[in-house]
Amino acid sequence: MRAKEYIRYLLSLESYSFSLDEIGKNISSEGTALKSELARLVNKNEIINLRKGYYLIIPPRYSKSGFLPIQLYIDKLAKELKRNYYLGFYTAAKFHGASHQQIQSEYVMIEKPKLADIHKGEVDIRFMTSSKWPTMNIIEKKSDAGLFKISSPSLTAVDLIHHQTKLGGLSRMLAVLEELSEEITDTDLKHLLSWYPHRSTLQRFGYILEELQSAINTNPILDSLKSNQYFPILLSPRGNQKPGSVNNKWKVDVNIKLENDL
Repeated sequence: MRAKEYIRYLLSLESYSFSLDEIGKNISSEGTALKSELARLVNKNEIINLRKGYYLIIPPRYSKSGFLPIQLYIDKLAKELKRNYYLGFYTAAKFHGASHQQIQSEYVMIEKPKLADIHKGEVDIRFMTSSKWPTMNIIEKKSDAGLFKISSPSLTAVDLIHHQTKLGGLSRMLAVLEELSEEITDTDLKHLLSWYPHRSTLQRFGYILEELQSAINTNPILDSLKSNQYFPILLSPRGNQKPGSVNNKWKVDVNIKLENDL
């Protein structure tokens, strides 16, 4: 079997990616001959060398865009990397129906250590890491290629707020947070509060939900904060700025004006 035949076989199984080791075990070509054959397929835009030793298959329906939806390969890639993962941030928000803007990058949360981001043609993947891996709030969705994992609406929201300085700031994400708030259930929030470690992010979360006049009952968030000490924080972290006086129950110093950028 040649590489192209094996790739056709993978597509028949709705599998859209493969490793060099995997294909090497299943075809007759070896070593230099295999790499030369794969290089020819890359030049024809039939596959993309996503990262060393790992390839995406671009079927005809995606050949014009040169872009393969991440849900078609992320689970297989994560297994190859032997990492826990979930699609998060703006990528997860899109699956929850909160996508006011066309995102240029896909966002994947993984366990440490950090992976280098991937920029290959139309494929742009940003990897983020979590200091404490979630015990809840990761849900599975189904794609043509099988199941893949994404953050729940509440985890998506706090991840966005927690990493706001890396993601364009609160104003950029405000409309997304507003739409996500409509998808957060009492159970989703309860699960989040049972393990989520970043109290300052929960303070910002509660404050923003009330500013957005969300229908979510924020009392459980406040009760969770009151179960231990919590201190004044800035709404938008600034390295050279400390919180001043606060006049709200969340102890949030509102150092920026919340305005929707869209």
